[in-house]
Amino acid sequence: MNQSIKFFIDLSKAQTILSNRFDRGLGGLSFNEFLILFYLDNSENKKMRRIDIAEKIGLTASGITRMLLPMEKVRLVKSGPAENDARVRFVELAPGGKEQLTEALKRLEILAEEIIPKNKDAQIENLAKLLVEISGRTLMI
Repeated sequence: MNQSIKFFIDLSKAQTILSNRFDRGLGGLSFNEFLILFYLDNSENKKMRRIDIAEKIGLTASGITRMLLPMEKVRLVKSGPAENDARVRFVELAPGGKEQLTEALKRLEILAEEIIPKNKDAQIENLAKLLVEISGRTLMI
């Protein structure tokens, strides 16, 4: 089998396994919900447009909208129109979301220590660079 094809198959399997493990271990958040809170927390003014969140996570804008509705109901995020354009809606990190994110980051750190073998920093850094390169090339196709 072509080594690149095997890599993509293995990557897909690893992503599924890790995503399922994270979904069970992040204190009630799914991994995608965690990512939304993470990107909001690391954004300017703790808010982003829905389309920008979708781009960061790799989902469609409608998929993000479906995810955000229940997150708004439980006060992890809040949304509202942009100050200079009522047609654009921003999503903002709510205090409850910040609290959940802090707890999830602690849990994720523990999970990472359990999952990633010790002394693999250089290999992880190289793999991360490769994944960024692959992602960038994929977007250009």
